[in-house]
Amino acid sequence: MKPETLNFFDKVYEVAKLIPYGRVTSYGAIAKYLGATRSARMVGYAMNGSVGKDVPAHRVVNRKGLLTGKHHFDGTNLMQQLLESEGIEVFENQIQNLEKVFWDPSQEL
Repeated sequence: MKPETLNFFDKVYEVAKLIPYGRVTSYGAIAKYLGATRSARMVGYAMNGSVGKDVPAHRVVNRKGLLTGKHHFDGTNLMQQLLESEGIEVFENQIQNLEKVFWDPSQEL
């Protein structure tokens, strides 16, 4: 599919699929990369709807590194478990060393 024919959610999914293993990004960083700076919440809605689309939604957190989307994952701690399985340290629903594991699509792509 050509990028110009993708809807906003599909564009979000395409960016999220590029987040490297062991790294995280934020809803706002994806929105900014897509030229929709004020649409972080829409990126969150897209992540909520990404089930079954092979999108690593667990790698998208809020700007402070909080696992704000965790209640959309099956199981009580699945989002945290997925992140920890990639070597990301999580304590009390927050990514530790966020600046070390943060992936900014505007700088990386």
